[in-house]
Amino acid sequence: MCLPEVQFAKPFSTQPSKFPEYEMPTVTWGVIQGRKEKLVSRVIVCDYLKSVGIVPDELEDLELPSTVEVMRERVEFLQKIGLTIDDMNEYPLMLGCSVRKNMIPVLAYLEKIGISKPKLGEFVKSYPQCLNASVVVDLVPVIKFLRGLDVEKQDIGYVLTKYPELLGFKLEGTMSTSVAYLFSIGVNPRDIGPMVTQYPYFLGMRVGTTIKPLVDYLVSLGLPKKILARMLEKRPYLLGYDLQNTVKPNVDCLTSFGIKPEALPSVIAQYPQILGLPLKAKLSSQQYFFNLKLKIDPDGFACVIQRMPQIVSLNQRQIMKPVEFLLGRGFSTSDVARMVVKCPQLVSQQVGLMKNSFYFFKSEMARPMKELVEFPDYFTYSLESRIKPRHQRLHSKGIKCSLAWFLNCSDQRFEERLYGDSIEAESVGPSFVMGGKLELPGTGGVVEEEDDEGDSDDEVLYRRTVSL
Repeated sequence: MCLPEVQFAKPFSTQPSKFPEYEMPTVTWGVIQGRKEKLVSRVIVCDYLKSVGIVPDELEDLELPSTVEVMRERVEFLQKIGLTIDDMNEYPLMLGCSVRKNMIPVLAYLEKIGISKPKLGEFVKSYPQCLNASVVVDLVPVIKFLRGLDVEKQDIGYVLTKYPELLGFKLEGTMSTSVAYLFSIGVNPRDIGPMVTQYPYFLGMRVGTTIKPLVDYLVSLGLPKKILARMLEKRPYLLGYDLQNTVKPNVDCLTSFGIKPEALPSVIAQYPQILGLPLKAKLSSQQYFFNLKLKIDPDGFACVIQRMPQIVSLNQRQIMKPVEFLLGRGFSTSDVARMVVKCPQLVSQQVGLMKNSFYFFKSEMARPMKELVEFPDYFTYSLESRIKPRHQRLHSKGIKCSLAWFLNCSDQRFEERLYGDSIEAESVGPSFVMGGKLELPGTGGVVEEEDDEGDSDDEVLYRRTVSL
């Protein structure tokens, strides 16, 4: 004979539910049953699950509620937050979670830390294991850990939406180890939070099999750890490049196109994304283009890439605009080719700015055009903030010198040169800033075809499967 149903007490909190549209369970887990009654009840519950399209085969070892009413309430609750029967079949263990004890507390906490209510269903679909978690034991410590890494409070929801598996990690395991290793190679602790926000997946990467081999390989190419650390601070997604299938083949590709081994560190530091591009196709296309339009041979093209590796991603229409401007001003094709090899940054300049600089050169400076062929970097300097004021200073003092002598130096060095006893030889060529975009005096950086901050269509990240 079955005993009377045992009613649960009302919810442990007297605060209003975070989900007022969801009614709290009005049915019970069931009745206190004997072995035979439990078997009968289980069969009835499983029949109900089959009737709605759920395959109960994986629930054999899972304790199920003893009444159809309780199971129906679970199914309907999950549907109400946006899950389908197919989702439940993907992870049937969620049907073993109590609405009151598991689902509502977990969902309320997720909403509290920044995952909006409309996205909760998608979050549960991507990481259904969260419904089995304890808020206090499992979830809260992970959030505290992220906050301890200086992840901003308002970014927590964003980070977890990108990588919900973080909620299942043990703090003393992979996450702590990967962070400690990055500290050891020189990553600034203050940058870890922004790195996590941008690319949280590195917290799930194993140091010994994933992060360290990549770091060791790049260091073996001659890239200093200090520079590598700065690169990772700005672009932590570099850690997601597959070493064997992407990074090493791309480095081999660079050398096959004539990039000297000693130039590899500079190429990588200037444009780290080059390690993750479909590089062979891009280099082949650009090499053919430069040869077709400017008769630049493979050796010249290698020089171009060494001085400005971002050119592999520049749109060819963009490249032609400055080239056509120079050709239209009387420079021969061979002169333009020579200028581009010397200063590849020319092909990323805005034509409007080049026009202004050119007209000032011709009308005010009255110099021979061959000087621009010798020092094409002239077009990369700001007309208003560098070229004009320095030219006026030279003119007022009656000093005659090369373009490079008065442009390719800092303001302090220029002053020293003005008042020096002699005109020393200048250092020709642009300066390269390691670890970021190529910066030139008077420019804000090279304009690339792809968005530098996002995951472009051409940029292959090859994110690994993260192992716990």
